[in-house]
Amino acid sequence: MFGGGGGFDPQKMQQMMDQFGIDIEELDAQEVIIRTPDEELVFTDAEVQRMDAQGQETYQVIGTPESRAPGEGGAAGEVTAADDGGSGGIPDADIEIVANRAGVSEDDAREALEAEDGDLAAAVERLE
Repeated sequence: MFGGGGGFDPQKMQQMMDQFGIDIEELDAQEVIIRTPDEELVFTDAEVQRMDAQGQETYQVIGTPESRAPGEGGAAGEVTAADDGGSGGIPDADIEIVANRAGVSEDDAREALEAEDGDLAAAVERLE
């Protein structure tokens, strides 16, 4: 499919990706955290790629995660419920993200996050 001998031509691959409107960008990620109801998967020094295919973004994380209980630990500089500056358990960073994304004040963002139990996507959707 990509040429003989088991290899492929990177230039032809790039041409095909350009033809289909696919753009891949390597991100300089310091840490990736995937939170599930049962655990947090923490990737440090992960390779992260963002692929934009006709307006749909997909992220690929390559690495070996450390598994920890939800809310356990925290990265350097990460705000936890215990040291969130009095914002009712919502990290200031989350409030800033929602405020910027939805184009609202931090107070409105905090209210939406509290109403959505800290779910960033749901809070942004509520405000849009």
